[in-house]
Formats: sequence, structure tokens, C-alpha cells
Amino acid sequence: MFRKCVLFLIVALCIWFSFSGVTYAVRLLTREEGLKKVFGEGVEIATETKELVDPQLLKIKERLDGSLVYFQKGSKSKEVDTQTSIDFHFALKGGQKTGVAIFDEEPGKWGPVDFIIALDLNGAVTRVEVLNYEEKRGQPIARHSYMSQYEGKTSKSKLTVGKDITGVSGATISSRCATFAVKKAIVLYEELYLNK
Repeated sequence: MFRKCVLFLIVALCIWFSFSGVTYAVRLLTREEGLKKVFGEGVEIATETKELVDPQLLKIKERLDGSLVYFQKGSKSKEVDTQTSIDFHFALKGGQKTGVAIFDEEPGKWGPVDFIIALDLNGAVTRVEVLNYEEKRGQPIARHSYMSQYEGKTSKSKLTVGKDITGVSGATISSRCATFAVKKAIVLYEELYLNK
């Protein structure tokens, strides 16, 4: 009888947790692991910090529809600070730059989502990974099968969920959050490095 009660309690708790709307904070990668994932092993990293100041800042905001952070209606995420100091992490092989990566945090549906977006030196996306998230239904955006659709995207791409980006059903805010992070990385790199 005691075993049946314990088993019933365990099953009841599992069911309650799965339907209670509990938000799970998940750490998938550290920043160092993220850099290794997008650039590979044995690559030297050189970090360059750029301060966003006018008129560049205004141009960047204009290209991102007025904001450096994409807070969406319906999001229950805590606010994410607007960063005007951006670190660009360049992969070096033989002393030559081979790619660049940017870390970004955007508000998801239930909490902030941390991304690493890697680009080639011409500004095309080579890889996107989720480092951390707090989501109930947005977990599929952390899968490579979802993130791989950003590979090859450039500033000439629409980068719009429902057009050239397939969203996750039931996780529209998470899908748009990821898409904005990718677009932001492309715009920042173009404006600060390519459009000099």
C-alpha cells in the first residue's frame, strides 16, 4: 500500500510539473564553449570592443526598427539592458581573421535568451547557438535543426518569421527573438566594420 501511495505521489508530481507552466532556466553553453562551437577547436580569439555613438548608433537603430532590444507584446521576460558597448570576437588562424562572433541577449517569452551569432568576414551568418534560455515552449529554438536556417543569411535576406524563417509553432516570441538577434548581429558588423 505504501509503495502504491509513493508511486501515485511521484506520478502526480510529474504531471503537475509538466502542466503547471513552470519555466525552466537552461544553460546549454558557456561563452567559451559557444566560441569553440562556432569556430572550432584550436582557434585563437581576438576581441575588439566598439562603442556605439551617434551617428552610427542612430543608423543602427533605424535599421533595427528603432531599438537595440526587441521586446515583444506578450513577453513576460524581465527587461534586457540596451548595450552600447559591443564585443566582436574574431577567430584567428595564422594571425588572419577568419570569422567574427557576437553575443547577444534578447527577451524571450518567459525570460532572456542568450545567443552567439557567428558571421564570415563578409557578414553572412555561419552559425547561431543558444547559450541560455528561460522558456516553457521555446526550447526548440535551441536545436541546430532550427538554428541552421539562419546560416547563409545576410543583410539582403528578409529575416522575417513566416517569410524566410520558419517559426516554432506555439513559440512565436522565441522565434522572433532569435531572428532579431541574428539581424542585429549582421547590422552591427556591417555598420561598424563593412560600411566604414
